[in-house]
Parts: sequence; structure tokens; C-alpha cells
Amino acid sequence: MNSKQLELTVGAFILLGLAAILFLALQVGSNRWAGGHYTLSARFLDAGGLNEGSSVRIAGVKVGTVGAITLNKEQMVAMVELKLPTDLVLDDDTIASIKTTGLIGDKFLSLNPGGSGLQLEPGEVIVDTESAVDIESLISRFAFGSIEDDSGDN
Repeated sequence: MNSKQLELTVGAFILLGLAAILFLALQVGSNRWAGGHYTLSARFLDAGGLNEGSSVRIAGVKVGTVGAITLNKEQMVAMVELKLPTDLVLDDDTIASIKTTGLIGDKFLSLNPGGSGLQLEPGEVIVDTESAVDIESLISRFAFGSIEDDSGDN
């Protein structure tokens, strides 16, 4: 076997290997949303710490991801896009909360499904939301004594 044939064979083998890796990567990526997905939005007064790609969880189980986070300039609220699988049915009284993994961990979106029986349609907005607790401001308010005593004693 001369050197040109050897180089051609090795090159073809490498191209075939790269094509196989690309095919597997596409297959694994497309299985992430097997069966399709739909989007909902959630309206938050403060979406601080939540990032695009953060997980959406129900009862601690990942069921979707956070899409784009934008500012609604008319109402001055954060609009968070949720990408959810089509087989997940949520009612219109679902509550969306921004939670933290651990004390200072990553933020994720937790959904507490409602029970109204009125299903949210793709593109609709979850209006019952809870923003994340800002630990830093609570600590600074406590440290500098700006937490007021509500007991009424003077």
C-alpha cells in the first residue's frame, strides 16, 4: 500500500468518525424534547439571579428549562419564558416561584401546579408568582438594625 492510499484511507476513517460523533450529538440533543415542547410565560416583579437555561422543576424533578428573560416595559415586570414538554398539563392557578439550591446556590424555577381544572394554553402567562428572597438584603438589614419591631412596644 503506497502512502497516498494510506493517507486517503486514514482521512476517510477520520471523516467517518467525526460524522458518527456529530450524528450521536444531534440524536442526544433532540431526545431532550422528545415528543415536542411548548412555552408559557411567568410574570415576576424581580427575576434576579434566574438565568436562561435554568431548570424548571415540579416537586424537585426537572421538567423543563427557562428560556428568554425580558423586561415588559409597559408594566415594568420581568417576563420569564418556560419551555415545557407537551405532555405536562398545568392549570391556570399554577404558582411559579424562584428558589435557590442551598443557601447561595443556583436559582431555579419551581412550579406548584394548581387544581382549577382550567388548563393553561401555550403562550399564556402565569400570574401567581413569588420572587426569590434576597438573602444579602436581609442580612444587611439585620446587621445594620433596620429591621423594625412590629410588636408596638416603645
